[in-house]
Amino acid sequence: IRWSLTEPEIFLTQLRAILRASAYGQARIMIPMLAHVKEIDETLRLIEKAKQQLHQRGQSFNPNIQVGAMIEIPAAALVLPLFINRFDFLSIGTNDLIQYTLGIDRADNAVAHLYDPLHPAILKLIYDIIQAAIKENIPVSVCGEMAGDSQLTRLLLAMGLTDFSMHSSQLLT
Repeated sequence: IRWSLTEPEIFLTQLRAILRASAYGQARIMIPMLAHVKEIDETLRLIEKAKQQLHQRGQSFNPNIQVGAMIEIPAAALVLPLFINRFDFLSIGTNDLIQYTLGIDRADNAVAHLYDPLHPAILKLIYDIIQAAIKENIPVSVCGEMAGDSQLTRLLLAMGLTDFSMHSSQLLT
């Protein structure tokens, strides 16, 4: 989202395209890599501006398109109660959340062995996100490698998660 906010005209073009597509079927907007409330405010302002532009042009779109947040930065997870009510849904991006929380790069063989979805800090962050979403009655899903790991399914279900997003090759047969 940071790059998009530095190029508002390009971002508005993208938003208008998503909004126009929403007139023909279900579409949702998910905002990635949020860490600051000002990023959220600016993004939501630009979504409203894109809607106004389409309205002025007489172009169809779903005015009630859902807007969600990808929670993948520890800062966003830690301050989620400050902005959760601004979104219609959440998705927990476990790959990045784990990488950023544990300070490792999965592609770096020297530290890749430290990538641990069961690290207590990771489990606490995920649990807290899920519980905050449940408390506010906001749908939450998990995407990333954790979502498709059948050994972690029970754990995530026990935390209250009911929505998993994974590559189709990870579905149980």
